[in-house]
Amino acid sequence: MSRIGTSTDNPIIESKNGWLKKEMYIDFKQDDYETVEDYINAIIYDHNYLRPSYALNYKTPIEYRTQLGFK
Repeated sequence: MSRIGTSTDNPIIESKNGWLKKEMYIDFKQDDYETVEDYINAIIYDHNYLRPSYALNYKTPIEYRTQLGFK
């Protein structure tokens, strides 16, 4: 477990969080959404369904899960 306020305990997650925050401001206009929940759901949908990942052989997370037999 990591300690509170110590980002060096889990650098992989901290890096991913930083990347997601940066992408949020680049790819999504905050004023286009009625609520914060709609904004976050759009970001999650984009990440899971539309963005291929190098680590998953250029498949989206949903494509990769489906290929493994998960629904």
